[in-house]
Amino acid sequence: MLKHRGFPGRLPGTDYQFVIRRPNPKGITPLIRRERFADRRPPDRRADAGFMTALWEHFGEEPFERGNLDAGRLSWLFGREVIPAEEPFDLASYESLLKIDVAVARLSFPEVFR
Repeated sequence: MLKHRGFPGRLPGTDYQFVIRRPNPKGITPLIRRERFADRRPPDRRADAGFMTALWEHFGEEPFERGNLDAGRLSWLFGREVIPAEEPFDLASYESLLKIDVAVARLSFPEVFR
């Protein structure tokens, strides 16, 4: 599992985790597309924006390996702002390549792309 050096471990001042420390011994948590409803709590929205900011600052438009990025946090963006960068895509692999769909991300998180 690739560890993304320099990537923030969590949203500052909160317990919203962005990375994992070690591989899950029970198996890799697969990515899923989680729906973000309009009534989500403000702290959850800040965590999504903070994670998108970290992804953008760390990787930009380049494809990146899932590595030690938290599957739960990625799942809130997966299928919209973060999309597969390869076909076939393995949802349960630390080596899977992802990329930011910049057009969608700009609409969802305008504060990140100023």
